[in-house]
Amino acid sequence: MHRITPGHPQALYNTAATRRIEQAALNKLPPHTLLQRAGLAVARLAMALAPHARTVWIACGPGNNGGDGLEAATQLHLRGVAVVVTWLGTEASAPADSLAALARARTAGVRFADVPPSGLGAQDLCIDAQLGLGSSRAPQGSMAAWIAAMNASAAPTLAVDLPTGLQADTGSFATYSAASSADGISASAIIHAQNTLCLLTAKPGLFTGHGRDTAGQVWLDDLGVAPSGSANAQLVGTTPPAQRTHASHKGSYGDVAVIGGAPGMAGAALLAASAALHSGAGRVFVGLLDGGSLGVHPQQPELMFRAPGGLKLHALSVVCGCGGGEAVRGLLPRVLNEAARAVLDADALNAIATDTTLQALLRARTAQGLPTVLTPHPLEAARLLGCSTAHIQADRLGAAQQLAERFACVVVLKGSGTVVAAPLQIPSINPTGNARLATAGTGDVLAGMVGARLAMGQYALAAACEAVYAHGLAADHWPAGSPLTASALAKS
Repeated sequence: MHRITPGHPQALYNTAATRRIEQAALNKLPPHTLLQRAGLAVARLAMALAPHARTVWIACGPGNNGGDGLEAATQLHLRGVAVVVTWLGTEASAPADSLAALARARTAGVRFADVPPSGLGAQDLCIDAQLGLGSSRAPQGSMAAWIAAMNASAAPTLAVDLPTGLQADTGSFATYSAASSADGISASAIIHAQNTLCLLTAKPGLFTGHGRDTAGQVWLDDLGVAPSGSANAQLVGTTPPAQRTHASHKGSYGDVAVIGGAPGMAGAALLAASAALHSGAGRVFVGLLDGGSLGVHPQQPELMFRAPGGLKLHALSVVCGCGGGEAVRGLLPRVLNEAARAVLDADALNAIATDTTLQALLRARTAQGLPTVLTPHPLEAARLLGCSTAHIQADRLGAAQQLAERFACVVVLKGSGTVVAAPLQIPSINPTGNARLATAGTGDVLAGMVGARLAMGQYALAAACEAVYAHGLAADHWPAGSPLTASALAKS
């Protein structure tokens, strides 16, 4: 068992892949072996997280996730921990593994109850083993009530495999019917765990969408089974930055040009330019679309201002669209045709979404060997795919991959658990970052950071992954109590 932490590579497997791994192991092992290993793993982590717990409440669902909880109850009980189990299953319909775990728990003398422990200090740890892998139905009735009770408890919660209500593959919530709140339980009920123990494999949904808000710290126990087959996604890792040689010069680290900043929005382009400068680009040019209001930036005189039409794009990494408004549309054909490397953000993406000619030029860049990175937020991604933001957020991995395949480039779908996708590659999920980044201009900063890495010679996919990781890590390391502003982030 190990804790999944940022910076370390981690393969992620969706429901179908995990089922294949599970079935292959079941075919080789004696009956109930995997469930017994799972229950023991849950019990061990529970005791490590709450070593002085007097009472542990385990909420068990009707399927094999509930079976894992029943086995954990037995293991904890045998170790002297007072356990209270609420079980939603029936002996007539429970899977064979769960029935075996139920029999073991009863034989051991585990206490069962119809309702959760109540009252102040009724439990010291809650274990959520209600709905696990592959479940798409929304918690209702008693399960929804138990979720509400668990979330309201002062005791921390350990989720088994997944927080109940979260989808393993997407990080979205389970689908609710109109009747799901008929008993007064909120239709948005989902476990908010402080810790989640993945069994067999780590699941993508824990790291994107709502996963990061509901899973807490994620742990993995492979139950002694080596994963087989290809992963469906991976967590973005990090590599040490290359050391600069003494004999290098500014030309060794490439040139970035930022094109954007329509009237009233020059700040967006300047934020991207500042980020590119502080990320290590050798030179940074700024082509403002507001008629050239600035000739020099008093706080950053290193930035060089040029008329957008005079920039020699074939020798530059171009960051285009930050604060571009409608003014950027007329320059996009030239950017798409000529830029040696391009990062397209904000209004550049909005223009492409409504113009099939620009879309064709964008796809053609790959055929010409010209690296391109798109950095949409969910609304911009929805415009590019002609769908709703809700559709994007319901399957962030799938949406990012669809964009990458459609436009033949690297895509950075921003948000909680930013997804980086490229054609014919498994997508990556960024494990860094937090809600401090939910402020104006941080997306412009990210675009500039990607542009700098392209200018320094990184491949587009690596440049995107390293930029999103560093961008989020800066927010994670931000001083407590100090507000994060985009201008400060650009210089961090």
